[in-house]
Amino acid sequence: MIGDIRETKECQLKDPMDLFHSGQVVKICAPMVRYSKLAFRTLVRKYSCDLCYTPMIVAADFVRSSKARDSEFTTNKGDHPLIVQFAAKEAQVLCDAARIVCPFADGIDLNCGCPQRWAISEGYGACLINKPELVKDMVRHVRSQIDNPKFSVSIKIRIHEDLKRTVDLCQKAEAAGVSWITVHGRSIEERHQPVHYDAIKIIKQSMSIPIVANGDIKTLKDAENVHHLTEADGIMVARGLLANPAMFAGYEETPFQCIQDWVDIALEHGTPFTCFHHHLMYMMERITSKQEKKVFNVLSSTSAVLDYLNNHYGV
Repeated sequence: MIGDIRETKECQLKDPMDLFHSGQVVKICAPMVRYSKLAFRTLVRKYSCDLCYTPMIVAADFVRSSKARDSEFTTNKGDHPLIVQFAAKEAQVLCDAARIVCPFADGIDLNCGCPQRWAISEGYGACLINKPELVKDMVRHVRSQIDNPKFSVSIKIRIHEDLKRTVDLCQKAEAAGVSWITVHGRSIEERHQPVHYDAIKIIKQSMSIPIVANGDIKTLKDAENVHHLTEADGIMVARGLLANPAMFAGYEETPFQCIQDWVDIALEHGTPFTCFHHHLMYMMERITSKQEKKVFNVLSSTSAVLDYLNNHYGV
């Protein structure tokens, strides 16, 4: 990581807020555990993705352990604008983590949306939507302790059953200086239920800062529809980009050039085999038959995958 980070110092960090002032809907790659790492971010940026997030990093571990920093956070000079997402429950710990990444990233995001049991039991993620004063305090602390005025501080939330509570949370965060808010339009309990895009629209109409819509966006057409339904300033996509990293460039399914690009980028970055293979399984989901999947999904080495792609697709 250190080599990569040194390289970043030579580059010009960007102001993510410029994207929201551009008049265009901002196209965003979501924070995804294991998946939204540097190699994948490099790929989606080639295909019209405007802004990328790191996977969620536990701030306390990141601050405490150089080993955690080296394994969790890697970037390079082309990886901008970049938002580092943290799980945190104490203002000073979040500030300390923000200070470490500030020279190498363009902003941080506080995760207030992860519904996983481990996160909630530790006081992280979606349980924070029930602690608006704590969220406000954390945002305010980072704002006051980071000198760079262009460094963004955002939050990603889920919604309450009673939407008034969500609007109250968002307004408190706005008062504390939050740059924008990403709203996943489901409650903590909801997993595969329809996304409440109407709720995102109400939040958008109640705020004067940018709002990003998130949830069940699989294609560029979906992104356009959600923008139309919610009036959101940005669209954040997770699974849709895993299945088709070229989605934001208007491709209906992963083009072979994108698969070729992934192979080149992943090999260049030394991506571990499991991650390399899983990304390809997602990308090829819509373009391979059941029989092909049976063969491809059990391949167990990089060379076997490369031979398969070459023999079947000329990649």
